[in-house]
Parts: sequence; C-alpha cells; structure tokens
Amino acid sequence: MSDYRTITGADKLDDARIGIVKSRYNAKVVERLLAACLDCLQEAGIRGDRIQVVEVPGAFEIPLAAQRLALKETCDAVIALGAVIRGETPHFEYIAAECARGLARIALDQDLPVIFGVLTVDSMDQALDRSGAPESNKGAEAARTAIHMIHVLRQLQ
Repeated sequence: MSDYRTITGADKLDDARIGIVKSRYNAKVVERLLAACLDCLQEAGIRGDRIQVVEVPGAFEIPLAAQRLALKETCDAVIALGAVIRGETPHFEYIAAECARGLARIALDQDLPVIFGVLTVDSMDQALDRSGAPESNKGAEAARTAIHMIHVLRQLQ
C-alpha cells in the first residue's frame, strides 16, 4: 500500500469567524439549537466577538441571509439553524427542500462551509429530541462540523 496523507479536522479553533443564521419560526426549538451551537463554539476556543448571529423570519429566508454573510467574506463558515416541522400540507417539503438547496448552492458557489443545522422533522417531539441534550443536539453538531470543515479547507489551500 502506498503512503498517503489524510487531511482531517480538529476540535479546537480560536481564530475562526462564524456567521450563524437562525430562523425565528419554531423559536422554542431554534433557541435550543443556538444555545448548544454557541456553547460548542466557545468550548472550541472561539470568542463571542468572532460570532455574528442573524435572525430571519423562517427557514425559507435562511439561504439569502447566509449568502449575504458569505459574500461579505467576513466568515470562515456559516451555520444555518432552523426547524421545519411536517404539517398537514405539502408546505414542509417545499420549505425544507429549498432551504437545503439554497444552502448547498451557497457553499459550492462561495467555496465556504455552509452548515445545514436545520431540523426537518415529523413532529414537535422529534424537534425537541434533536435540540435537547448536548450529545444529540443538532446545533452542537453543526458547530463541530463547521470547525472541522474550516480545518479541512485550510489544509487544502
């Protein structure tokens, strides 16, 4: 087997600038995601003055604000936080799909980690489960993913 080099991330990062776009809709859930995300970033060594939080009305609006943060070139990563909960109409599919598609496009177009921390769940109980304890909180997971991707992309420059 040939020698090879593995590029991977790390858990600590004190010089990163992070943009967070959070939805106001389903605030009870999203605030829990945000709290865990911020705790994780702080534990990784990122100071509060290096984090900018932008609030938008709902998940559909997240990609536009994320794009604006990406275009400003003041963030090393953008984290999107929201909760889209299935209802009785197909509205869920449209919002979840467009939010995901928009964020993926921004990441590729801007060559920037844009982390999908938007819950797409069938019920409020599922949303509360995924925004609860630190080990299962998707906000903390989004923060860890952002830190990892910043490390990886810096090594690929």
